[in-house]
Amino acid sequence: MPKRKYHRKIYQKPKKWGLFFISEFFKFRNKNLFFVFKLLLASFSLFFFGSLFLFIYYGKDLPRPEKFTEKELAQSTKIFDRTGNFLLYEIYGEEKRTWVSLEKMPDYLKRAVITTEDKNFYNHRGLDFRAVIRAVLVDLKLGKPVQGASTITQQLIRSSFLSREKTLGRKTREIILTLELSRRYSRDQVLEWYLNQIPFGSNAYGVEAASQTFFKKPVSEISLAQAAALTALIRAPTYLSPYGEHKQELLERKDYILEKMFEGGHLSKEAAEGAKKEKLEFADVLQPIKAPHFVMYVKNYLVKKYGEEALKTKGFRAYTSLDWELQELAETAVKKGAERNLKYGAYNAALAAISPKTGEVLSLVGSADWYASNSYPAECQTKKNCLFEPKFDIATMGERQPGSAFKPFVYAKAFEKGYTPETILWDAETNFGDFGGKPYIPKNYDEKFRGPVTLRNALAQSLNVPSVKVLYLAGVKESIELSQKMGITTLNRPEGRYGLSLVLGGGEVKLLDMVSAYGVFAADGLRNPPVFVLKIIAPDGTVVEKNEKTPKRVLESETARLVNNVLSDNDARTPIFGPRSYLYFETYEVAAKTGTTQAYRDAWTVGYTPSIAAGVWAGNNDNSEPKIKKPGVSLAGSIWKDFMETALSRYQKESFVLPSKILTSKPVLNGVAENPAHSILHYVKKEDPQGPPPENPFDDPQYGPWENGIKDWLSGN
Repeated sequence: MPKRKYHRKIYQKPKKWGLFFISEFFKFRNKNLFFVFKLLLASFSLFFFGSLFLFIYYGKDLPRPEKFTEKELAQSTKIFDRTGNFLLYEIYGEEKRTWVSLEKMPDYLKRAVITTEDKNFYNHRGLDFRAVIRAVLVDLKLGKPVQGASTITQQLIRSSFLSREKTLGRKTREIILTLELSRRYSRDQVLEWYLNQIPFGSNAYGVEAASQTFFKKPVSEISLAQAAALTALIRAPTYLSPYGEHKQELLERKDYILEKMFEGGHLSKEAAEGAKKEKLEFADVLQPIKAPHFVMYVKNYLVKKYGEEALKTKGFRAYTSLDWELQELAETAVKKGAERNLKYGAYNAALAAISPKTGEVLSLVGSADWYASNSYPAECQTKKNCLFEPKFDIATMGERQPGSAFKPFVYAKAFEKGYTPETILWDAETNFGDFGGKPYIPKNYDEKFRGPVTLRNALAQSLNVPSVKVLYLAGVKESIELSQKMGITTLNRPEGRYGLSLVLGGGEVKLLDMVSAYGVFAADGLRNPPVFVLKIIAPDGTVVEKNEKTPKRVLESETARLVNNVLSDNDARTPIFGPRSYLYFETYEVAAKTGTTQAYRDAWTVGYTPSIAAGVWAGNNDNSEPKIKKPGVSLAGSIWKDFMETALSRYQKESFVLPSKILTSKPVLNGVAENPAHSILHYVKKEDPQGPPPENPFDDPQYGPWENGIKDWLSGN
């Protein structure tokens, strides 16, 4: 008997516990099944009645979806000059709209719109739940909301009655009106309303107005390529405007739409490829626009900050920094100068002017002629091989090498480190070591060497070899950092990508950045970033935005004054430029610097007084060499002089504050050349590999390359 109990206890225990768990599970399930059912029923009821309440609450006062005249009247945004007396541009002013029936619209236009905006348009009832789920999955995968899921019907409702605010109430109203519109009207009727309602930019609403605006023909006569271009505008009418800087992106989206139509079986491969190759000619913009490159910059800023919908409806009044009289003067100077430069093979020019005291952009001309009908040559490709492009804004978007116009930043850094305008450097042929796989032996503009020169003469006369030595002393990294503090937004390559050629313009910069950075010198070392918009006012008088930027010191006053003193020294630059060059003003004290890049591809002149700073670039958009080699002072300096000569007459005469007298303990920094002749490194950094380690360098062939250049110059080699 005990043996049997033992057997039961040991060998039947697992079976007993298994049955126990199974039994308990079914007991729990039976006990809680009704509770779970009640919970689900309550949740469903809460969701159902909550949704019903939302629909009733938000839908009680909605307009009839067929009456599109019930939407709120839109007010355009107006962009003015600084005085408010000159209207520069009006964003979405009077709406141009001509109603046209669906039958008169080309089938390929309708297919293009449906393919890109709502490919399931004829298969859903206003809301495409599959598209919503797909968009959510894509957004979750990318970690940000980029995929849209709005149907054509939703877009129609939104553009007709509702704002784009992302609230539960707005979305609920959109859904109610979308479902009601889809219930009461056919797909074709909704599509007809949509194609006659949506904005295409340039104040054109609906496909007929858009066709007339952009192609000067009724929509019934547009080609497949033109239909695809109109469809491309729907997504971002302002950004992709054919009259702005993003025309190339518009054409790329046009080709994308044609490809999607082919993939969807709406076009043959031959038709799609033929339409891609068709050259589109857009009609001249009908709406008058003053200071176009400036205005487009302001418009893009407003769109980015406030959105297209707000600019279309809110009635903002934007007062800009533009001085209309200076702008007219700048446009005339650039156009005439560019025409003069044609004989040299330089087809374009740009100008920017600011107030150093405030950073306000007073005038901006991005090309020689915004209103030119075509780029040059006629068959060139935008941003590839065009010598001239009317709409591309060189002043704010072009990145070009500045040549010697970059030198003042390097000299400023050297002055910060204790070097003086009277410091002696040797202008002699010097091998600075390996650079890009070969020895770096820079030459001066005239291929002559002058022996011992001061930093003042080296900068004023734009001597290259001494300037490379100044960069070596100041430091490449430190000079770049200073230029960026002063306003240069480029030069962002990884450390080590820039060498000693930087002082001769070996890095790309923007014209507006250069003018703004030179403005720091003019403002005694204070930095005022460029300002385009002074204030924005709503229709009720509320100030929406107001410029309240404060200057920031980025350069010591004494350093700025040293640079100003050198760049305004006409006697110091006379040996190279002559006594009455384009940089000279008889009755005004003006600081200026020119720049010419390798092969004369870029010509620069940037100059300033305490009241105004202006810069000019001249050259070709595709970075090609001019036919006849001319330095920056000739191609850009003549334009700059034409502008500044009249502009200065509008300001009171102001002189730069003189720098303090500097006297150091090292004679070479005070302008005293010692014998025997040595490089500056012998006195300040004797251990430097470019300098002389032995006591008597001329008796030892192993002294540094700077000393070697001096020896060769003295011996006449």
